[in-house]
Amino acid sequence: MSNTENKQVKIVAAIKDGTVIDRIPSDKLFKVASILHIEDLSDQVTVGNNLESHELGTKGIIKVSDKFFNSKDINKIALIAPNAKLNVIKDYLVVEKKTLSLPDTLEDIVKCGNPNCITNHEPMVTRFHVEDNKTLTLRCHYCERVMSGDDIRIL
Repeated sequence: MSNTENKQVKIVAAIKDGTVIDRIPSDKLFKVASILHIEDLSDQVTVGNNLESHELGTKGIIKVSDKFFNSKDINKIALIAPNAKLNVIKDYLVVEKKTLSLPDTLEDIVKCGNPNCITNHEPMVTRFHVEDNKTLTLRCHYCERVMSGDDIRIL
């Protein structure tokens, strides 16, 4: 082993059980942390930003002990960081790995930007169809308003 290899140290410590969200673009890290309400969790949370990444240049990572996110939370992450990686950890081993992607339909995740949409006046679940994954373009199921980019507001 060379001296360089001996000096390498893990920047972010391993967790025994929980979830690791990796390859979050650095500029999206705190938005992901916010929508997951990381600040409200009582379990150990590790957040790293501007870490070296061969693919992204720099990346963010969130490790949450003893927390396994549901599909709604995972879809929220995918809206912000569509190519992030989610790893489920059990007894220090990765038992599940997935690259995040959006489903064809999002329910109860996005607020419609049309002030006249029925979802903004009646107590009902919002529903959006993903028109384009690359440009993140969504269409409201009820009023057919098309939204993309910064127009998309996560509930």
